[in-house]
Amino acid sequence: MFEQLDQLIFRFEEVIEMMSDPEIISDSDRLRKLSIEESDLRPKVAKIRRYKQVNEELSDTEEMLAGDLDPDMAELAKLELSDLKEEKDQLEEEIKLMMLPEDPNDGKNIIMEIRGAAGGDEAQLFAGDLLTMYSKFAEAQGWKVELMSANITGIGGYKEVTLMITGEKVYSKLKFENGAHRVQRVPETESQGRVHTSTATVVVMPEQEEIDFDLDENDIRVDIYHASGAGGQHVNKTASAVRMTHIPTGVVVAMQDERSQLKNREKAMKVLRTRIYDILQSEKQEAFDSERKLAVGTGDRSERIRTYNYPQNRVTDHRIGLTIQQLDSIMQGNIDEIIDALVVYDQTQKLEELNGQGA
Repeated sequence: MFEQLDQLIFRFEEVIEMMSDPEIISDSDRLRKLSIEESDLRPKVAKIRRYKQVNEELSDTEEMLAGDLDPDMAELAKLELSDLKEEKDQLEEEIKLMMLPEDPNDGKNIIMEIRGAAGGDEAQLFAGDLLTMYSKFAEAQGWKVELMSANITGIGGYKEVTLMITGEKVYSKLKFENGAHRVQRVPETESQGRVHTSTATVVVMPEQEEIDFDLDENDIRVDIYHASGAGGQHVNKTASAVRMTHIPTGVVVAMQDERSQLKNREKAMKVLRTRIYDILQSEKQEAFDSERKLAVGTGDRSERIRTYNYPQNRVTDHRIGLTIQQLDSIMQGNIDEIIDALVVYDQTQKLEELNGQGA
């Protein structure tokens, strides 16, 4: 482990040096990637350096105690030794967590797709509720939410909505939201007060930029057509809507929310690239998971991961057995407790696996 720690310090110093290179400063993409790496390494290196310092102080204090000290000095040295040992143990645990293999996508923005699934109108209304929940959570994190496309029903629900969330380490916090979300409540249209069960699905994909993952343009068919919607002259006169089809996989992305064909094209390409990458990664993950199941995973999206029970004001995450009796607060975007519990559970599982391998 110590060799790995030294490598991290070396890499941090190397990145700092590279960021002052005029050639790199003039390359905005490369500089941005290095800045992200530097920001990620800085707190880790600070912790490693403190760990090394604590070890040196421990050695010095033990050497002092082995010498001829008066009783008062010896007592002070013993207290300091105890504090240093406690700090060392704490730092070792934190460094173990820090050295767990990282998901390379953790620092990325995301594209999220929410769809009303089983339950008709009620499922589509619940999809809208989830959209509000995630949007408010993102706002509280200081992230930016951009609506990419939406298929809105006549009663205000969503058959499907796609949004992009940008900010610091968005994927690391929202990656466990993949799956089927179940709601239990009395629909507004239910005259007899019966509780109905409906579901909406959530897909979270790390954004893939052209420098991360490039698509062969020969594999993409682009169709331009007139946007449909609320009417207006531009709908009749301007062919601004864009449909992109990735021929090898059959994935289709359509964008018509912008009046500009160019903006719709840019949005469609961003979503298409991210979806294709997500499909390829999911296939790899399925093959990996078939050999051994890891942590809470981000795998099967048909899996029911969470239930939102309105009559009991309760939310239950089935993967970790967490139940919170504050549904009203959670639907206002206060999902930090759930997110944090999922992250801690995932880290604990990985630590146990790491310790098992070392045994």
